[in-house]
Amino acid sequence: MPRRLNYYAANPKAVQAMLGMEKAVRQSGLEPSLLELVKTRASQVNHCAYCIEMHTREARAAGETEERLYMLAAWEEAECYTPRERAALAWTDSLTRLADTGAPDPAYHVMAEAFTPEEQVALTLAIVTINGWNRFAVGFRAIPGEPPG
Repeated sequence: MPRRLNYYAANPKAVQAMLGMEKAVRQSGLEPSLLELVKTRASQVNHCAYCIEMHTREARAAGETEERLYMLAAWEEAECYTPRERAALAWTDSLTRLADTGAPDPAYHVMAEAFTPEEQVALTLAIVTINGWNRFAVGFRAIPGEPPG
């Protein structure tokens, strides 16, 4: 599909706001490996090829295994994720599919047991941010492997 719009060039202030959120996520103290799993999973749910390509590449560069990346699409059935990762992935699915899930109490309680209150906010910000990036990339048809925008 051809790109619809270079959103970086069309509205740099909007992109800078998103980059500010991304910076806060990176500086949150959450494990980079966990963040890449969350970003990849949300991107799978949102069918964002651009972000799936980017975050799986970044995850592999940071040492993530191929097996764990392959299994991410069916993480609930896979035993290769830690309880903390599973809690983050459940919360990611819940918030990414918010209209369908309503962020159910069981997903929140599992996440709250694995993350401190500060980390809960940081994780939620990470999910909010990747969902925003997914909407830019899918909406404007960013091309995987090419510069964004």
